[in-house]
Amino acid sequence: MKSLERFSQFVGSTFAFWVILFAVAAFLLPSGFTWIVPYITPLLGIIMFGMGLTLSANDFKEVVKRPFEVFVVVAGQFLIMPLLAFALAKGLQLSPEVAVGVILVGCCPGGTSSNVMTFLAKGDVALSVTATAVTTVLAPIVTPALILLFASQWINISPVSLFVSIVKVVIIPIVLGLLVKRFFNRQATASVKVLPLVSAVAIIGIVGAVVSNSQQQIAQTGLAIFGVVVLHNILGYLIGFGIAKLLRMDLPKSKTASIEIGMQNSGLGAQLATAHFSPLAAVPSAIFSVWHNISGSILANIYAKMGNRKKEEAPKQQIS
Repeated sequence: MKSLERFSQFVGSTFAFWVILFAVAAFLLPSGFTWIVPYITPLLGIIMFGMGLTLSANDFKEVVKRPFEVFVVVAGQFLIMPLLAFALAKGLQLSPEVAVGVILVGCCPGGTSSNVMTFLAKGDVALSVTATAVTTVLAPIVTPALILLFASQWINISPVSLFVSIVKVVIIPIVLGLLVKRFFNRQATASVKVLPLVSAVAIIGIVGAVVSNSQQQIAQTGLAIFGVVVLHNILGYLIGFGIAKLLRMDLPKSKTASIEIGMQNSGLGAQLATAHFSPLAAVPSAIFSVWHNISGSILANIYAKMGNRKKEEAPKQQIS
């Protein structure tokens, strides 16, 4: 078990590398990964089940303790990213399928990767976990409504079908995780130590499946979509941080707002695109899954140093 825990920690710390490696492999050898496509939904369910195992009542108590900060991050998640996606789709005159794919990513809730990045950035981890939990719980209602609002001009949207899919792949697995934790707490607590490994394998599987299934579309339009995804993600980070500072949130909370708003549950986006739209619509989610782990790691490193500089400067000021 100790060896498995160490391996889990190693995979978690080098996660971005493995995502890139398997994404490239899936692109070069799609036939080796297309068999995973039917398992995208179960894989996402495994990730959400793991999230349920780690959640507790304390994660939601933050909503009552500091409602303003939680509201800022949650509202930012569901307003900034969809609006940015819509603006990019219109401004860059994206094709209907690509536009829907970009908007789909923007309308997804936060992902668990943001909690890890917030920890590495020395941000407010409690706020990050709470915001991710709240946006995930709200996703069955909010995500279909936002997709209907922003994407309906390009394609027919069935919000009821989207609602049912999100309940199946997000809410039910989380509830099952919570129930397992409630009635089998000792076993659940022990299994949490290897959850990073399980979640990493599941996310890598989803990325590999979507990339292999969309290999031709990525080859034709991947570079352009990559540019849009990178711009979407970075603008989310910048605007999230800027709004937090404008509202006079301290540095750790501003870091958290930036990371939470800029990072999405792109695995959910890939699943919804694959199930309800087209392979091309899933490409932005696949690229986002790869890119935001790279950008999140870089940003976390920058943010961590920002905090260190302030701590180092403080003693100097006191001496002078």
